[in-house]
Amino acid sequence: MANTDEEPRSETGTDWIGGTFVSDVGWNHLETLVDLPHRMAGTEGERRGAEATRDALATVGARDARVEEFPIQGWERETSTIEAGGDAHRCIALPRSPAASVSGTLVDLDYGLPADFDADLSGKVVVVSSDVPDHFDRFIHRREKYYRAVEAGAEGFVFRNHVPGGLPPTGSVGTPEEPIGEVPAVGVSKEVGTRLSRRFAGEEVGIDVEATIEEATSRNVHALLGPESEQEVLVTAHVDAHDIAEGAMDNGVGTAAVVEIARALASREADLDTKVRFVVFGAEEVGLLGAEHEADRMDPENVKAILNNDGVCRGRTLSLYTHGFPELDDAAESVADRMGHPIETTPEQGPHSDHWPFVVQGVPGYHAMSETGDRGRGWGHTEADTLDKLEIRTLRESAIVLTELAVELASDSFEVAHCEPEAIAAALEREDQAEGMKLIGDWPF
Repeated sequence: MANTDEEPRSETGTDWIGGTFVSDVGWNHLETLVDLPHRMAGTEGERRGAEATRDALATVGARDARVEEFPIQGWERETSTIEAGGDAHRCIALPRSPAASVSGTLVDLDYGLPADFDADLSGKVVVVSSDVPDHFDRFIHRREKYYRAVEAGAEGFVFRNHVPGGLPPTGSVGTPEEPIGEVPAVGVSKEVGTRLSRRFAGEEVGIDVEATIEEATSRNVHALLGPESEQEVLVTAHVDAHDIAEGAMDNGVGTAAVVEIARALASREADLDTKVRFVVFGAEEVGLLGAEHEADRMDPENVKAILNNDGVCRGRTLSLYTHGFPELDDAAESVADRMGHPIETTPEQGPHSDHWPFVVQGVPGYHAMSETGDRGRGWGHTEADTLDKLEIRTLRESAIVLTELAVELASDSFEVAHCEPEAIAAALEREDQAEGMKLIGDWPF
């Protein structure tokens, strides 16, 4: 049962709340991350971001702070173009696109819903939008659209942003078995994509992608607080980011929130009945590789729950995917009531961040995000993912609520059972997510 005390559970009263609300620790770390050249997985910038995060966790009082390396398939963006009507049109390569040049007849499949790919696309360059219509009952991930195009025989893939502002979107392709995609893939702004479809649909266009593809090294950051219990609560985020912007929202602020939570928990360590381990993953943006590396090396029975922060602080209201664990909904509601701060919960499965390699093994897990009122990623995965979109007040408020939630999860009075992986698989089938996951190689059952 969730703890239902009327006041936040702490021997030090509410002093930690005031301390968090005037703390600059998280924001200063966020500025450190966004001021790096970039934090693309496997690069020098990601390494520096991981090491800075290790040092920040140690500074706020977490123990055994360290960085652990693991190998990945590296990919670094170079130039890319779309040739149409004798002109070059601006685009950016999608990470893990193959380096190649292709041509084909341009066809616009609008939203790229599953039924839109029920045609022979041989010899075609496919354009699809980055969103789905309001009437459709689920989100369709970029990689599902890409592999539906590949399966239908497309020569190339053009991912059109649905957000105006001249912002071509990024986001990886590839599968766990074949990390480099099968056909060239690029992102274009809403404006460029609309112009291409209006002027050149049915005509021959070309895509040229250049990239450096070689083995690389990524890193996970670890640190601890609380007792040396056999079980542990994981508080996580990812430090890597796409190379086209600062990666402030995705996911520098998530990493900053973990540092701020660690600072607050260090002052509340006596409240922790269960060990809390902070893990800041690398290589999330190219396939959840850091989380997969960690999940493959640990006994899931030793993880009481995971609180993953990816998409927090973009808005002031926290939004939590709870993956069918009613105890997680209850805990969030209890914390919201005690703190007088709204938290929205979604019980469905959310397979697109670093909690997922743990949840598929039956580990109770939150994906902590925030409500923005936008469809899709908004400024995320574009050149507009910059520090000016965020507010220190929101970071501080979110860190307060998430700290209390972490203490709730680590309390002996909070109990939540693991589930069988088959239950997660059945939920994905019910929610109509299974077919797309199988198509892109993300079905682990």
